[in-house]
Amino acid sequence: MDAHARGDFPGPEGRLEGRYHPQKEKDAPIAIVLHPHPQFGGTMNNKVVYNLHYAFFNMGFTVLRFNFRGVGRSQGEYDQGVGELSDAASALDYLQSMNTNSKHCWVAGFSFGAWIGMQLLMRRPKSRGYLGRTAREYV
Repeated sequence: MDAHARGDFPGPEGRLEGRYHPQKEKDAPIAIVLHPHPQFGGTMNNKVVYNLHYAFFNMGFTVLRFNFRGVGRSQGEYDQGVGELSDAASALDYLQSMNTNSKHCWVAGFSFGAWIGMQLLMRRPKSRGYLGRTAREYV
């Protein structure tokens, strides 16, 4: 897979569209980046999400960003955050399955993505880091 590969993967409601950028080192740390609210134009191509993705990549992380269900080419429909949390868990499972030698995992999100990321971390306490910027209504 080249450094700018599509990273589509199976989600709970069908295929999820993603961008996967691996490092050459097999034990590179991994990160997923989660986008803002799907009902208000949030996508994996949001400027903050895109820049976070490449910031992680440039720091040596293997990175995955993706569209939640019903956004872009991702299948399914918006599910009030419940299904989107399942999407994020599927993304993390996919990323970890592709990078079994990685010892460090980060979850990053912006706005709605930060809210989903916090919930994901509560269910995945082995994640090593979190970076989020959220709007007040999600706290």
